[in-house]
Amino acid sequence: MMKTVADILKDKPYSLFTIAPDAKVYEAIVLMAEKSIGALPVVEEGEVIGMLTERDYARKIALHGLSSKTTLVRAVMTSPVLYVQLTQSIEDCMILMTGIRSRHLPVMDNGKLVGLVSIGDIVKALVSGNTLPLQELERHLAAQNRQFQVELVGQAG
Repeated sequence: MMKTVADILKDKPYSLFTIAPDAKVYEAIVLMAEKSIGALPVVEEGEVIGMLTERDYARKIALHGLSSKTTLVRAVMTSPVLYVQLTQSIEDCMILMTGIRSRHLPVMDNGKLVGLVSIGDIVKALVSGNTLPLQELERHLAAQNRQFQVELVGQAG
């Protein structure tokens, strides 16, 4: 049986943390560090309007010499946000994450944010459930690693 996003969330012992768009980026980074998480859904009036990730901080604040203590989350968040539903398969998540080059996806149920899945959650579910042949998973991870190395080389120059 194919594992779903609901299966991942059921096995994931965590609380869901969010940030407001008018919060300072510094507050978001502190929260991420305290909770050992790499991304925060940006929520305004109950609606997910963006995502803020460590990658956003590195590329949009640090590399541009902006101050995280004065810059608002809304200025650097990734938007619009693609998300998944509880009933979607983990393979769907992997395909979407690879396609949009994202490591985190909000999980929505009836228009409400109910969780967040990371690429680590997906890999763990794939390995533990043997839902993909190991060689296919290794190929996917190797491709992700090559893509990451290309990004780093591209930014160095």
